[in-house]
Amino acid sequence: MGLRFTVLASGSTGNATVVSSDAATVLVDVGLSGKKIEELMNQRDVSGRDLDAIFVTHEHSDHIKGLGALARKYELPVYANEKTWAAMAKSIGELADSQRRIMPADSEMEIFDLRVESYAISHDAAEPVGYCFRSGGAKLSLATDLGYVSDKVMNQLKHSDVLVLESNHDVNMLRMGRYPWNIKRRILGDTGHLSNEAAGDALCRLLSGGMRRVYLAHLSQEHNLMDLAKLTVNTILEDNGFFYQRDEFSICETYYDRPTEWDLVKS
Repeated sequence: MGLRFTVLASGSTGNATVVSSDAATVLVDVGLSGKKIEELMNQRDVSGRDLDAIFVTHEHSDHIKGLGALARKYELPVYANEKTWAAMAKSIGELADSQRRIMPADSEMEIFDLRVESYAISHDAAEPVGYCFRSGGAKLSLATDLGYVSDKVMNQLKHSDVLVLESNHDVNMLRMGRYPWNIKRRILGDTGHLSNEAAGDALCRLLSGGMRRVYLAHLSQEHNLMDLAKLTVNTILEDNGFFYQRDEFSICETYYDRPTEWDLVKS
């Protein structure tokens, strides 16, 4: 079957993604209740018993809400760096020592035939990370909750066959929205979230590497619309001539309330 994935949910209300290879199945983040995550997994014929591990990007509640419950129910190993473990300890409850696995930022490991790469990102959390997954020559990268795409992150994301990329907000919608200015400043800052424009600019720097699809993710329900995000990114790419050169490239959607279809990642 090869490397494949489904984004179970994406957005400020909760985030989770299942990544599967021929021999391994893992969950990245558990940002909804354990019961809801199981319902979403069941829609894609995945059970908690099928999971080999959980990987955590950072400790914010929209990424760990159901982590403790799900990990305890299925006795799953949970991978996170030391600072994230410390920051989320009170939120997830007790886990057996055997379930607590340390995976430092900027490190790699393997679960059967699935290689997992952790890389540091810029966000207002203890030690936030993104993940890349490789199997059978294919590469899937997950990059959300980052204030900007640094050169280091750009190098990590290069040569991704499929990328799940944050396109959190439209800058004008955010500035005109009801949030207090200190929250707006946080979102717009270097440790906040990527705007639609920033996502488009990042893609312009990445498309030369052979990427086939990008999934726009972690959209704000208050300050964005999927059609607007796609239009903005599409326009930036067209302005830079990419769609004329890369007809096989496509922009895909994620959803806050339902999973994406399984996507088979090919190199």
